[in-house]
Amino acid sequence: MEYTQEDIKKLVKTSQDAKNNAYCPQSKFRVGSALLCQDGTVIKGVNVENASHGLTICAERTAICKAVSEGHTEFSAIAIASDLAKSFIVPCGACRQFLCEFGTDWDVYMTKPDMTYQHMKVGDLLPLCFTPKSLKEDRISNGHHNSLAVYKETPTKLSDKDKNGDICDQ
Repeated sequence: MEYTQEDIKKLVKTSQDAKNNAYCPQSKFRVGSALLCQDGTVIKGVNVENASHGLTICAERTAICKAVSEGHTEFSAIAIASDLAKSFIVPCGACRQFLCEFGTDWDVYMTKPDMTYQHMKVGDLLPLCFTPKSLKEDRISNGHHNSLAVYKETPTKLSDKDKNGDICDQ
C-alpha cells in the first residue's frame, strides 16, 4: 500500500492519542501504537502492564494481536509513541521479533511527543531475525538439538571433550 506524508502524520498522531489508554499502574510509562494494515485500516494498541511483570504486553504487540484477531496479517507501517521528551521510543527486542513475524520490509515510525519521528524498516531494527521463512529451511533430522557439538559414535579420550563435557569433532 502506498501512503503519503499526510498519512504518516495521521498515523503518528493516532499513536500519540492511543497512549492515553495505556494501562501502566506500575511503571507509569505510557506507550501507544498505530498499525496501518495493507487495506488502509488503522488499529491502535497500548501497553498493558501486569503485576506479574512477565505478562505485560507492549503496545506494538497489542496492536498486532488486535489486527490478527480481526483478520489482518499484512501491514504497511506502525507508529509508536511514548512520553519520552528527548528520545524516540523504540520497540523492545520481543516486539522487534514480533514485527518480523509479519515481514521485514515494512515501516516503523518511532516518535517523540513533539510529533517528530525516526523511520526504519522492520528488518533494519532486527537484522538476522527469525521469520516464518526460517521454519521452511532444510534441517537435519537426526533428533539431536545441540548444534554446537558433533557427537561421535566411537569412544573418545578426555582430550576430545570440550569444557562442558560434550564430545566434539576436532
